[in-house]
Amino acid sequence: MKYTYKQIWLINLPVMVSLLMEQLINLTDSIFLGRVGHIELGASAIATMYYIAIYMLGFGFSLGTQVVIARRNGEGRNDEVGRVFFQGLYFLSAFAVVIFILSKLFSPALLRLVVSSDEVWRATVEYIGWRDYSYLFAFPLLAIRAFFVGTTRTKILTTNAIVMVVCNVVCNYLLIFGRGGCPALGIGGAAMGSSIAELVGLGFMVVYMRWRVERMRPVLDLRLSLHLLGVSIWTMVRQFFCLAPWFLFFVAIEHLGEIQLAAANVVRSISMIFFVIVNSFATTMISLTGNLIGSGRAAEVMPTGRRVIALNYALGLPLIILAFVLSGSLLRLFTNDAAVIETAFAPFCVMLSTFLISGPAYTWCNTVIGTGNTRVAFVIQMANIVLYLTYLFALSRSPEIPLAMYWTSEQLYVLMLLVLSQWWLRMDKWKHRIL
Repeated sequence: MKYTYKQIWLINLPVMVSLLMEQLINLTDSIFLGRVGHIELGASAIATMYYIAIYMLGFGFSLGTQVVIARRNGEGRNDEVGRVFFQGLYFLSAFAVVIFILSKLFSPALLRLVVSSDEVWRATVEYIGWRDYSYLFAFPLLAIRAFFVGTTRTKILTTNAIVMVVCNVVCNYLLIFGRGGCPALGIGGAAMGSSIAELVGLGFMVVYMRWRVERMRPVLDLRLSLHLLGVSIWTMVRQFFCLAPWFLFFVAIEHLGEIQLAAANVVRSISMIFFVIVNSFATTMISLTGNLIGSGRAAEVMPTGRRVIALNYALGLPLIILAFVLSGSLLRLFTNDAAVIETAFAPFCVMLSTFLISGPAYTWCNTVIGTGNTRVAFVIQMANIVLYLTYLFALSRSPEIPLAMYWTSEQLYVLMLLVLSQWWLRMDKWKHRIL
């Protein structure tokens, strides 16, 4: 048996919708804040990337948990699937509390070190002050998602994501502009709405699991927790360093001016739609790889990866063409500021072209993760990040460099990710790794 295009699509679709809806939370924040002012729009870019960079530590652990769940599921060891899930849930819940406390204590000072504009810094801190409550709800939700993706039972993720986005839109409207008797909190209201949406999403999934999922006995197994941490530590660090450069990217642009920062946030917000397509297929590839190897079908991994990439292009390329044709309307969706729209167009075009490389690059990199060789994926990622930051530093040395040139750093990054991931997979050392 092999995973057909139809099977891959049916497994991936709920994952993609789930990730899309989650990104729509950030997208909604940007759309609403674009009506508040370009300072708030720009500050939300820095604040969001700061939040997501830390969030990726939890996401990295959930990927490691997903790898082990997928392998146990492929082996038919259903009892072990439940044990792995609960250890992941316990770890991520405790980790969320630690991250929340550290963020409250140190985030304002850390942001002051890198943000030069006083107005942008104050708006960024106001956003983070409410957004960091999301860690308490988003991290346990990651463990639940790892269970459903790892067992390829992904349909419920779509419903959960829709619930979260609807909640966020309503809360943003009420809290940003002060509608329905609520105070007008501006950028703080956007962050509060996002945190409430994460809480609602977690509650929804807990109720669903108690209602529809077969009961699993909650057991605390320290040895299994340490095993999960051993598998996940590299994906945790890797995922953090995947997003941390994006935070530094916006810090570098912030020094160019508030208009450039606002334009960069518009392009980033649109790019997240395409990133969701790439990331959903790549995340699905982790589970497909784990299940194939666990069931003794390692030879099917590479052909399955090629089918995943083909589906990636089949969905993404028409959207790229449509986005380019409708670029004016798409940019105006985020802001009415003519200067911001004009500044955003060139980097917008560069961003669209990056998709051609990022689809196969992230698919093959996540195939490496799916084999259980998370340390190899980390080394590949770190090599790319060093190159990325060196290139970004060279660009930032000259204030005359146009904004579009900064987006070529992303092209360099995914190109090297593609080359290194394919090179390692062709060595075939991963096919018999015991996990």
